Amino acid sequence: MQYEYRSGRQGSGTLFGVVLALLLGAGLLGIFVHSARQGLAGRLAGMISGRPLTIVSAPDVIEKVQRLSRLETVVYSLDTVVEGAESSPVLPDALAGDKLLMIVHGQTIAGIDMGQLKPESVSITESGGVRSIQLTLPPAQVFLTTIDNQKTRVYARDTGLFVRADPNLETMTRQKAQAQLQAAALEDGILDAATKNARATVTAMLQGLGFARVDVR
Repeated sequence: MQYEYRSGRQGSGTLFGVVLALLLGAGLLGIFVHSARQGLAGRLAGMISGRPLTIVSAPDVIEKVQRLSRLETVVYSLDTVVEGAESSPVLPDALAGDKLLMIVHGQTIAGIDMGQLKPESVSITESGGVRSIQLTLPPAQVFLTTIDNQKTRVYARDTGLFVRADPNLETMTRQKAQAQLQAAALEDGILDAATKNARATVTAMLQGLGFARVDVR
């Protein structure tokens, strides 16, 4: 009888220990899921809870998007022929003129400076467990227009009888070509293309962060 009594006490103690362990485990799991926000812990918490937990607020989104910095989304390349010329106000070009034709290859790069993203540009809502985000991008801009010197060359040059070739004319023609290239890129809609591509990039990024509905404007 004494043996059976002790056996009953051991069984109750074991059951109490199991219940206590389950309660502690559930509590620790809840703390883990609540606090985990990034890295491996964040991914594990997302698997446990059934939804991503990496992003919880607009400042978090802004901080991550701003890491993209100057997001280059379009490269516009162009080959063209540009004329450079200097004339005398008195003498005809055949005597005092200087003219050249230059074959120019260059490119214009456009995109969006994500560093300009403002807090009021991001709005996050949650309804029925579905998290939505609306984000307004900064305006697209031209970052850089360059001339490829290795692919640019003087095709023809005509100098008047009474003058020497101006060594600065080629430099001025390159500058003129650079301005024309940028103007052509803008006319062809490079900024619209930059915005469209940036929207696609940021949309994919936000979807990857766990937002079910993404509206990037």
